[in-house]
Amino acid sequence: MKNSKPLTKPFCSPPRLPIVPSPMKNSKPLTTPFRSPPRLPIYPSPMTNSTPWTTPFRSPPRLPPPQSATCHVPRTMTRMKNLAGDCPTPSSFSIQTTRIRILSPFPLVIEEIAFPPTLFAVLLLHLLVKYCLRSVVMRYPEIAFKGRIVYSRGFDEVEKSAEELLSFVELKRRNGGQAILGFDIEWRPTFRRGVTPRKTAVMQICGDNNVCYVMHVIHSGIPQNLKSLLENPTSVKVGVCIANDAFKIFKDHNVSVKALEDLSDLANHKLGGDCKKWSLSSLTETLICKQLPKPNRIRLGNWETDVLSKEQLHYAATDAFVSWYLYEALQTLPEAENKKIEESVVLSS
Repeated sequence: MKNSKPLTKPFCSPPRLPIVPSPMKNSKPLTTPFRSPPRLPIYPSPMTNSTPWTTPFRSPPRLPPPQSATCHVPRTMTRMKNLAGDCPTPSSFSIQTTRIRILSPFPLVIEEIAFPPTLFAVLLLHLLVKYCLRSVVMRYPEIAFKGRIVYSRGFDEVEKSAEELLSFVELKRRNGGQAILGFDIEWRPTFRRGVTPRKTAVMQICGDNNVCYVMHVIHSGIPQNLKSLLENPTSVKVGVCIANDAFKIFKDHNVSVKALEDLSDLANHKLGGDCKKWSLSSLTETLICKQLPKPNRIRLGNWETDVLSKEQLHYAATDAFVSWYLYEALQTLPEAENKKIEESVVLSS
């Protein structure tokens, strides 16, 4: 810095900003003065001049002290299983005398509260009905066809199956009997209102518990042998609402099915009482205490597929077999009038 040259320009301070006059100096005063919000009136208390209660307040009665429970319940129930055997109940109970603790995945409402024995029993019964018995439905064992299923799809196969059935009918006639054929049909549902129903796709016929014929007539049509079998008056075709099935076959394939026997009418005649419109499932449960499985995924499935599945074949064969079996069971029952006469004789004696 000794030999440095002096600055040529003197140091200048930054320019000062102009002072702007305040806009509020010459402003006019407000024409409307500020007013505070109005005060709400103070009402007197309604209880100051109220009359005293005529009936003094009474505390609710106290419950008796808890005692040992007398209901026939194990002292410790670690896990309650549903009667169906598959799903456990959503709650676990731990019981000691009358103190109950509910361990549940749902929001807890009661936890470790002492109850008198009667209230404890009512609460336990309510929980049992709510969680256990609500989903329990008493069902009969399922019925199924355990014989041989003959599936025919082409024209020649359907004609051969119809020929075997005609031979079966002729053999019954020679032995002095009458052939009873369980009969049913299936078609593809439409699921739309106003749409014409599809044609008959499957026809199943069963004459005993050994063999059942399932014919895919949507692909083969109605051969002459099958037409002769359906129009044969010596073989009785049995089923529930079988007249509707016969009308549909006549409308779809121009074949009239003869010698029909409705199981619903026969059941009303045999059982007596008020006439009911029986279904195949309800009639099965009433007569032989069996359950006829009717899964919707099969019943409402595609019956016009190229090849029927194993489940569809089993479903169709079981329907025809049950129709034949229920007819044989109804034939063993006495007439309804004979039942009334026997009951009156027993009461008079």
